[in-house]
Amino acid sequence: MVWSGGRNPRDVWALARRQHGVVARHQLIDAGLSRRAIEHRLRKGRLHPVGHRDRTWRGVYAVGRPELTERGVLMAAVLFAGSRAVLSHESAAQLWEIRHIRSSSIEVTVPARGRHPVGLRVHRRTHLPADDRSIREGIPLTSPTRTLIDLATCLGPRPLEAAVNEADKLDLIDPESLRGALERRSGMRGVAQLRSVLDRRTFVLTDSELERRFLRLALRAGRRSLGPACT
Repeated sequence: MVWSGGRNPRDVWALARRQHGVVARHQLIDAGLSRRAIEHRLRKGRLHPVGHRDRTWRGVYAVGRPELTERGVLMAAVLFAGSRAVLSHESAAQLWEIRHIRSSSIEVTVPARGRHPVGLRVHRRTHLPADDRSIREGIPLTSPTRTLIDLATCLGPRPLEAAVNEADKLDLIDPESLRGALERRSGMRGVAQLRSVLDRRTFVLTDSELERRFLRLALRAGRRSLGPACT
């Protein structure tokens, strides 16, 4: 669960600040607000139903004013998806800042059993270990390693390589630690693809896609100039 509050309605404002301006209905009830009190605040415009792309996320509210930041929308998506939900895949990569392409949908990972949160791109997992979970800016999401593994299931080698480079530049992972993590997850979907990227002869940590392209050209040119290998 993202938050378990005390029974003091004033806690709602502190909670909303921590959660980028949004709260879930069950959190308001935990804070001591009755259902009538919640409906009263909705009528008075102190709470506002949250929606995304013309869909209302039932049971999630913006506090004070309806406008949300990008982080507020992501937080609202996790609250709507359920207490064990986390941002994942492209949405987690966006929050970790290892991918800079904005996805058209918000992706979450949720338990295998449970309701389907309409309006989100949902991935179901029977079990998501604690070390595959993290929190960034107060928002639950997959860890950097798990995010890269998930990306490996839907990205080609070059964009995946770029994401690994970004994660390393931001000190979120380093290749050797990542290799060790992959060994412990052998057989998991995405692990083989990610290991293949790390094992490529052309994989060297670089600062930009231009450097990566130049490196590949230089390596190919070097092999041509060297001729056949000695035997």
